[in-house]
Amino acid sequence: MTVPTWVWLTTVAVLVVVILVDLFLVDHEPHAVTMREATRWVLFYMALALVFGAGVWAFAGGGYAGEFFAGYITEYSLSVDNLFIFVIIMTAFRVPAIHQHRVLLVGIVIALVMRGIFIALGAVAIARFSWVFYIFAAILLVTAYKLAREHGESDEEYRENAMLRLLRRVLPITDEYHGAKVTARIDGRRYFTPMLVVMVAIGTTDLLFALDSIPAIFGLTQEAYLVFTANAFALMGLRQLYFLLGGLLNKLVYLSYGLAVILAFIGVKLTLEALHTNDLPFINGGEPVGVPEIGIVVSLSVIVGVLAITTIASLIKVRRDPEVALPVPAGAAPDGPEVADPRDDLVEPVDGARRRG
Repeated sequence: MTVPTWVWLTTVAVLVVVILVDLFLVDHEPHAVTMREATRWVLFYMALALVFGAGVWAFAGGGYAGEFFAGYITEYSLSVDNLFIFVIIMTAFRVPAIHQHRVLLVGIVIALVMRGIFIALGAVAIARFSWVFYIFAAILLVTAYKLAREHGESDEEYRENAMLRLLRRVLPITDEYHGAKVTARIDGRRYFTPMLVVMVAIGTTDLLFALDSIPAIFGLTQEAYLVFTANAFALMGLRQLYFLLGGLLNKLVYLSYGLAVILAFIGVKLTLEALHTNDLPFINGGEPVGVPEIGIVVSLSVIVGVLAITTIASLIKVRRDPEVALPVPAGAAPDGPEVADPRDDLVEPVDGARRRG
């Protein structure tokens, strides 16, 4: 698949415009996002993905379109697992409901930029070293095992990562939020607010999840353009899904099992791909191994089928036995993300966010 530079630039420009329009429409009058509003935005971003996939089909063929849709669905489904962590972060930092959308938007933009770097490095590595598939396959199989083993075990306490700890050491940060501002002038001196900290928390936390989602999508397509756009559409719709699903997250009790099956499946697919293009001297004398390949139609069918079975089985299980529902983070509303008083612009952040001079 040959993608001219102008197509890359146009795609990035369109994504930037969409993000700016989204940011303007929501932040023009800050408010707590309602279920109806979140539903409209989720459907809008899904429609954009469908239109883009149809464009890929028209200009590059059904095979590449299938790879895009398989990658998009996989990234979106893996991102759902991130939402529970986002709820924990929002609760820990006590982000006012009227500013949660902006926090997610900026945090996800940070994540998209960082994922773009990962994707570029991954594409270069795959183009030069076919044995990278073995590494990606190992990452996915190990992750799948951990997901299945740690089913239902969620840590409700958020621990700041090294990036945030460094941020607190080098920047003066206020005790309180100042509306949606990331900086504020106090006593003639410029300070950063907890708003910056929580945005970085969202962005860097998502990057950790990318360590398995990026290898997963490379197992479905090696086209960097499709990998990037699938990630972009999945991330852009993720923040609206946060408000839409909310309290439904704890009802997806079998989600980790479903994701484990998908990651294991793609891990096996990558292993077969690695064997098919093998050049390691200690495997079959450095010659390719005649193994079957898993086509994109089979991959897409497995991914959609597993997600459908996982969701239906989860809802049936919770309906029959409500006690099996996953725990909701302390402070989070049972029906969705925590909703604060819209007039409350000054909210104490998580313990440890102290002013630093």
